[in-house]
Amino acid sequence: MGPAESMVIIDEKEVIAMLEGAIARIREQNAYLSQLDSAVGDGDHGTTMLRVTNVIEKAIAECGAKPLAEFLSDIGWGLAGIDGGATGPLLGSLFLGMSEKVPTNAELNAEALSAMFEGGVAAIKKHTKAAIGDKTMMDALLPAVAGFRSAADAGSSARDCLEKAAQAAQQGAASTTNLVAKIGRAKNLGERSRGVQDPGATSVALMFEGFCEGLKKKEGESRG
Repeated sequence: MGPAESMVIIDEKEVIAMLEGAIARIREQNAYLSQLDSAVGDGDHGTTMLRVTNVIEKAIAECGAKPLAEFLSDIGWGLAGIDGGATGPLLGSLFLGMSEKVPTNAELNAEALSAMFEGGVAAIKKHTKAAIGDKTMMDALLPAVAGFRSAADAGSSARDCLEKAAQAAQQGAASTTNLVAKIGRAKNLGERSRGVQDPGATSVALMFEGFCEGLKKKEGESRG
């Protein structure tokens, strides 16, 4: 891939397709997410993530002709109000941070999407000190965003960047299995938290898988 690929523009319909892909993956795996959480938390993470998908779905249904920044902001504020621990507020911060980095012309290429994801991470970091190795969603999110940036800088298309991000997120989530939780409720378990993949990191990995699958599907429909 070269610079021409990285400059390919995606539109709001493709962003919605990405979000719909994430909704589908989370809903498919919500029972598994709760199973993971039952070993290290209250066992309700899958239910919380279903609430997340409901908020995003509602925002999609109501988005109309809203500018992308406003649409993402609506999602962010909706997620911030979700009950169920820190998950909703942190994901809300992700979307709010992304909304602040939408280009003024709303034309999205790989570089613009990378900057948006980085804006989301910066917003989350204002609310948590979690870093890679702490057994949280950041173990998947930080590698995903770094992977996206690396691919974007290499001139890859948005879809290929998302593939790299999804792979990095999956690897990051898998790495949490052998970690001891240092933040959140699971830290009280100490060594007993080792041996279970972190549910938050798993959710992030599923989201990026869904982003990738949704964009691929939309691009396939456009070519068809």
